[in-house]
Amino acid sequence: MKGTDWQIYDDAGRRKYLNEAERIRFLKAADREPADIKALCYLLCMTGCRISEALSLRRDQLDTDLHRVTFRTLKRRKTSYRSLPIPASLTAMLIETKSVDSALLWVMHRSTAWRHVKRIAENANICGPMATCKGCRHGFGIKAASASVPGNLIQKWLGHATQTTTAIYIDAVGLEERRFAKRIWE
Repeated sequence: MKGTDWQIYDDAGRRKYLNEAERIRFLKAADREPADIKALCYLLCMTGCRISEALSLRRDQLDTDLHRVTFRTLKRRKTSYRSLPIPASLTAMLIETKSVDSALLWVMHRSTAWRHVKRIAENANICGPMATCKGCRHGFGIKAASASVPGNLIQKWLGHATQTTTAIYIDAVGLEERRFAKRIWE
C-alpha cells in the first residue's frame, strides 16, 4: 500500500472493511471461542492493530491501570511505538490471556491467527475481502472516522506515517457528503 493507492473497495467493488453490523456479529462469534482467541479478535477490532503487532504484544506493553496498550508500529523503518486507550473489558480479557511464553500474550504464527479470524468471520456469516484481519483494522478506521474522531488521532492510533493514508478512512465515511445528499432527498 503506497500512499493513496489503497482504496476501501477491491477490484470487484467489494468493501474491504467490516461495517458495524458485521463487527458486532464477528465479536459475538468470537465470544464463543477460547479466551485467548476471543481476546485477539477483540484487540483487532477495538484497536485497529495489525495482526503482527497484536502477536508481538508483550504483557509489559499493557497498562492495566490506565487501560492502554502500546504497540510497536511495524510499518516504519525507524522503531516507533504508539499507545492507545482500550476498554476496561478488553484489559481484563488481555490479563486473562494465558500463553506458553510469560512475556508474549500469544505464541502463534500470523497465518494461524489469520485462519482463526477467517473461521470466526465465516461463523458470523461474513464473507469477502472484509472477512480478514485487515478487515478488522479497516473497520476500526472507518468506525473512528464515523465517530468524528479527529484525523490526527486516527493517524496516531493506526500508526500511519502520513495523514494522507488516514484521510482515506475519513473520505470513505463521507458524513458531510451524506448530509448534503439528504438535503436533496427531503
